[in-house]
Amino acid sequence: MSAGFSLGVAGGVGLLRIERAEKRNALDAAMTEELFALCRRIERDEAIDVVILTGTGRTFCAGGDIDAWSTQRPEDFARHWLRNGHDAFDALARLRQPVIAVLNGHALGGGLELAACADYRIAEAHVKIGLPEAGLGIIPGWSGTQRTVRRFGAQVVRRMALFGEIFGAEEARALGLVDALAETGDGLAAAGALAQRLQGRGPLATELVKMLINTAEGEEGGRAIEAIAGRLAAGSVQLQEGLSAFRDKRAPRFRSVAPGEVSPVEKVSPEEE
Repeated sequence: MSAGFSLGVAGGVGLLRIERAEKRNALDAAMTEELFALCRRIERDEAIDVVILTGTGRTFCAGGDIDAWSTQRPEDFARHWLRNGHDAFDALARLRQPVIAVLNGHALGGGLELAACADYRIAEAHVKIGLPEAGLGIIPGWSGTQRTVRRFGAQVVRRMALFGEIFGAEEARALGLVDALAETGDGLAAAGALAQRLQGRGPLATELVKMLINTAEGEEGGRAIEAIAGRLAAGSVQLQEGLSAFRDKRAPRFRSVAPGEVSPVEKVSPEEE
């Protein structure tokens, strides 16, 4: 039984929807664990080219469920609630597929931190955006002072997190918190059109470009560098020679193959040219 998300796939587009409208799509502990598992599933699903993230009802996400975290001991809050949330949000931000967030309603606190994980944000006209946690005496704990600064800039985060400013959709667009606006109810259609545009671009190039941008932004770090280098090594004839030598219990003859030559399994057949 789902803890609070649904995932549907059609035409190469994965629609990831928060399904907790009765709590304004606030996230509890089970939902962060479910989100992490769903991201692993999406990452490995070759049928998904693009992900659209949105909420059910009138709110995108109201953040962390206050009833879920406010009764925790400080050490449990830090060890589990915050760490599990970071694991889930990091997995979303680092998906190989581009992620489009449709803010169909307010994105406050953890809701904005969730939206910040996306590569593109579409806000419907009635949306409010902010980081109001300090008004409760707590901090934005799911990278609201880290990823949001990298993606939106320190000053706009100061205005939200320190001074409690809440922005409407138009001002959020002007400040770079969202990338596009849509009329109320039209966000998913706008995201679908954007997803189709993405599907017309080279899938491998798209994946690598996202990874490189994340690296430049400080999102991926060493993982991205090793993944790209590993892909190059895994497609080389030298690897095939090394594996063959291992199986034959002989010394590899690496210099008998050109360093840049690709593995025969990577070569394009005449019919595909």
